[in-house]
Amino acid sequence: MVPTPLVPDMDLDFSEDDIRRYSRHILLRDVGGTGQARLRAARVLVVGAGGLGSPLILYLAAAGIGTIGIVDDDTVELSNLQRQIAHTTAAIGTPKVASAAAAARAINPGTAIEPHPLRLGPGNAAELVSQYDIVCDGTDNFATRFLIADACALARRTLVSAAVLRFEGQLSVFKPHQGGPCYRCLFPAPPPPGAVPSCSEAGVLGAVTGVMGTLQATETIKEILGIGESLSGRLLIWDALASSFRTIRLRPDPACALCGPRPTITDLSAHAAEAAGPACGL
Repeated sequence: MVPTPLVPDMDLDFSEDDIRRYSRHILLRDVGGTGQARLRAARVLVVGAGGLGSPLILYLAAAGIGTIGIVDDDTVELSNLQRQIAHTTAAIGTPKVASAAAAARAINPGTAIEPHPLRLGPGNAAELVSQYDIVCDGTDNFATRFLIADACALARRTLVSAAVLRFEGQLSVFKPHQGGPCYRCLFPAPPPPGAVPSCSEAGVLGAVTGVMGTLQATETIKEILGIGESLSGRLLIWDALASSFRTIRLRPDPACALCGPRPTITDLSAHAAEAAGPACGL
């Protein structure tokens, strides 16, 4: 018996190759053709093409996200390859945005990749964030993390933020424009310099970044499709050594300087005085 061809649940201008490529999505009742069309129409900005950004970018491209912007001002180094799986040994010395873009296009040439080989700062963050629907933070320093969080809140853009260190990872979604807490409700201000070691100082298990980057991709896709329970208002913490996940409830801070009723952060000018870190992934 000849199997019935898979078709979207409405006429959404999918080619036969599209239907084959995304057939496992289209089969899902919560996705279908309409959901796949939403993914194709979405614009996602990934800041950091490192350990988190690598699986995140690859899975977003494979899922059929229409446009993926990649921000990173770093080049591929040998020490990156233990965890940053979008890059290869042959790519050492090349810009990470170029390497990650090539890997994403190799998986799905139908996804438009917009490379931004630049240092994210208060002079360009607002304009860049405003060009996308959702922003994913996979950076490795607090100055850039707070800049991204502030820019997303001010631009009313959803932020999907992940972080890893050693054998642990954290993940949350911040949507203060929809009544949820913002990043500063969880962390009101950056920690003092040197208080929290970086991955280059403390180390990180490579596979941990892969798990967290994949979870970040999953939450991004859920937000685009509007399915499942959002991580907004919750912080997911994974301990790889204990093989345990736990979730902490988050609430908007009524005294928050960014999203509270009397905000003191109304633009990105405060970041101009900070020594902004590179927008590279950990």
